[in-house]
Amino acid sequence: MINAVGNPQAILLLGGTSEIGLAICAEYLKKGAARVVLAALPNDPLREDAVAKMKAAGASSVELVDFDALDTDGHPKVIDAAWDGGDIDIAIVAFALDGDPEELWQNQRKAVQVAGINYTASVSVGVLVGEKMKAQGFGRIIALSSVAGERVRRSNFVYGSTKAGLDGFFLGLGEALRPYGPRVLVIRPGMVRTRFSAHVKEAPLTVDKEVIAELAVSAAQKGKDLIWAPGTWRYVMMILRHVPRPIFRKLPI
Repeated sequence: MINAVGNPQAILLLGGTSEIGLAICAEYLKKGAARVVLAALPNDPLREDAVAKMKAAGASSVELVDFDALDTDGHPKVIDAAWDGGDIDIAIVAFALDGDPEELWQNQRKAVQVAGINYTASVSVGVLVGEKMKAQGFGRIIALSSVAGERVRRSNFVYGSTKAGLDGFFLGLGEALRPYGPRVLVIRPGMVRTRFSAHVKEAPLTVDKEVIAELAVSAAQKGKDLIWAPGTWRYVMMILRHVPRPIFRKLPI
């Protein structure tokens, strides 16, 4: 359970090798030791490195759980395994897949794979984690969305559409769980300097993963439901949401 000064005793990272997810865990660990559960693909070569990073960051213990986002039938066992060591205070949903945007809308198999991981799998674990936290009467889910889902662009609409779905689901889940105690925080980052975005030309307002982590932990402790990261994106998207489609179509984004 989250202690008297607001620090979690147990953290679950779904997407156990996610750089942003690990940065959020490390930010929490600055405030005090906690048990960390990393749910990651069994053949992910970065698993052991993630464990080492969490131990170095001050985790009291680190557990690895095999997690395949596309194996939704196996998700109940994953979540049960995460809770085997006791209640989870913070669950971070931080797995995603992208690809060449022009290929994605013309390749049925890859488009379905991206949708399955980014949206369907996120809904699957969201329902299961929500059920656990509702039963324990407390907890916080932190879901990594994207400004790409706030108004989907032609330039990357397959990925953007999956983030739009994820965003809407977790905002709704937060409303559904609110009367029972647990809360949900949705984070809408712009471009972040990670392996995930290394193949893309750096855009304005790009930030380091540590910036996202600091904003996430601060917002969660304040009980917020939604943040943009960095905050400037809130005002950028406020304008872009209201740009007429014929004009939006011509913007260099």
